[in-house]
Amino acid sequence: MIEMAQRFRGYMPVVVDVETGGFNEATDALLQVAAVIIDIDKNGEFFCSETVSCHVNPFDGANLEPKSMAINGIDVDHPFRMALDEKLALPKIFKPVRSALKNHQCNKAILVGHNAHFDLKFINAAAARNGIKRNPFHPFSTFDTVTLAGLIYGQTVLARSITAAGLEWDSNEAHSAIYDAEMTATLFCKIVNEVVFVQR
Repeated sequence: MIEMAQRFRGYMPVVVDVETGGFNEATDALLQVAAVIIDIDKNGEFFCSETVSCHVNPFDGANLEPKSMAINGIDVDHPFRMALDEKLALPKIFKPVRSALKNHQCNKAILVGHNAHFDLKFINAAAARNGIKRNPFHPFSTFDTVTLAGLIYGQTVLARSITAAGLEWDSNEAHSAIYDAEMTATLFCKIVNEVVFVQR
């Protein structure tokens, strides 16, 4: 049996998707975060274990680019949004990740995403902005499903990668952090499970 800690040199993959008010992590709002914790079974197969998510209030002075807001469709003033400030939202995501790290005896989570550096830079910026020291994610290393899907399926757009992998994509659900994170996680598990792992 291959343990999680053995598979990625002490790292544990966690799939993250964020929805934001733009592309600049320093000035644009973080609005949604979803994380899918990946687990491994006795046969060494990876699967999606737990999804944690949170709506996030824009930080003071945060920018909301109209084009980005049109794409994500988020109404930051919606009464049922139940958003948290960044200082409370990130620990809600980080706590179960740290618990999974402990269970698997891994040293650090490694962020998996579709264009992963985009998600990581917003997570890191929000953590730094709020003085959150116990960020479980590696500060710069990621696994990017854009690269993985490009190599295996010849596709880099998430929807097309999902379809090429033989999975179903619902365009009506796209640009929700939860849906995009769960679909990215499903794609990641499929790719990794189909790769022959040579343990050295």
